[in-house]
Amino acid sequence: MKNKYIDLIEQTFDFPQEEFRVEDNELYYHDIPLMDIIKQYGTPVKFTYLPQITNQIKKAKMWFNVAMAKSEYKGKYNYCYCTKSSHFSHVMEEALKNNIHIETSSAFDINIIESLEENGHLSKEKFILCNGYKKDDYIQNISNLYKKGFKNVIPVLDNFTELGKYEDVLENEINIGIRIASEEEPMFEFYTSRLGIGYKDIVPFYVAKIKNNPKFKLKMLHFFINTGIKDNAYYWNELHKSLKVYVELKKICPELDSLNIGGGFPIKSSLAFDYDFEYMAEEIINQIKVTCEENEVQEPDIFTEFGSFTVGESGGILYSVLDQKKQNDREAWNMIDSSFMTTLPDTWAINKRFIMLPINNWDQEYERILLGGLTCDSDDYYNSEQHANAIYLPKFNANKRTYIGFFNTGAYQETIGGYGGLQHCLIPDPKHIIIDKDENGEIITKLFSKEQSYKAMMKILGY
Repeated sequence: MKNKYIDLIEQTFDFPQEEFRVEDNELYYHDIPLMDIIKQYGTPVKFTYLPQITNQIKKAKMWFNVAMAKSEYKGKYNYCYCTKSSHFSHVMEEALKNNIHIETSSAFDINIIESLEENGHLSKEKFILCNGYKKDDYIQNISNLYKKGFKNVIPVLDNFTELGKYEDVLENEINIGIRIASEEEPMFEFYTSRLGIGYKDIVPFYVAKIKNNPKFKLKMLHFFINTGIKDNAYYWNELHKSLKVYVELKKICPELDSLNIGGGFPIKSSLAFDYDFEYMAEEIINQIKVTCEENEVQEPDIFTEFGSFTVGESGGILYSVLDQKKQNDREAWNMIDSSFMTTLPDTWAINKRFIMLPINNWDQEYERILLGGLTCDSDDYYNSEQHANAIYLPKFNANKRTYIGFFNTGAYQETIGGYGGLQHCLIPDPKHIIIDKDENGEIITKLFSKEQSYKAMMKILGY
């Protein structure tokens, strides 16, 4: 009878997969023996696998460039990384190895840009797209970039009053963009995004405030969908509405030459993940080209802003199963040595799904379980509500500890979880390591940060 955990996975999914395989009943991730990581660093431990960042960027560039070649599209493709997904220096530096551009969302982002340029990681020729609702310090920092010789800074206007703020701090002509306030999904709590300017208001605003203003050139129209790029009626409808605004503007604004299709590609959230990236890139490019041809305007250069897609699949976290608590005849709780609420806050906040697999004991029988975190909070758990299916793990054995991993956790979890700061129930931040490969393909690991100490927390608390 096939009742081992490995039998369950092989019968349920197409397994092994590109990044996962099992050898001697232990899980390998991108050929990294994860039990060796655990033996060296213990648990809980977060990791960032840098080569996957480069892999993702290369894939997207290929999909869009091939799509443009197939349709004889005349514009260029520009890949931007959204810093808000992960601001860590090792992430930014790895991404910038791949000839990409940057999208920012706050004043401190600009300080990061300046540091990267000073240390030789970022050229002043790169596009810096500045999004978000901008307070005065953000406006001033954008101004500082211009003054330091960054040639392709494009502040994307979020509202009508933002334009005048640049007139106050800048003397020379600048390129700008406008963000479209797209409609939210039908089931969303409100109808229109709070960010950007409404579809109907953009052309009149351009004519009244920008067209004859010698300080500004409208370079870019920014279209953003919060749910990301999906093959559904909602996405295509919003894209077409944005293209309608683009071609209308282009006819009276010849310097407009860029369309930013913000909203990212999805990342793998289960072993059953299925998404046709090549088709989506080709269909987006084709629809833009057809719309421009029908309206007899030149196709724009295309910018994408991929944050989670860039860095999400590079991250993971490994835990130990400390114990099993059977609270009734149906529910068995496997208790981990950390907290989901603090280390993977999206599992608690938005029921986000991540790939979860055991690291060892794949030859053991499996059982259905719930996963519980260490905090004394009833919401500190991970179960089938967040997971794609019911959760199964190798049967608990007090004499043969099971280790588990959550994968593709590299976007947003640190900043949302308050990395390095106070944590719920004062559960400390785990160790964080960086994994890379040298020119010979050999695995390199280094400790980025130690587990948070009680002294660090007490200092924050004023003790």
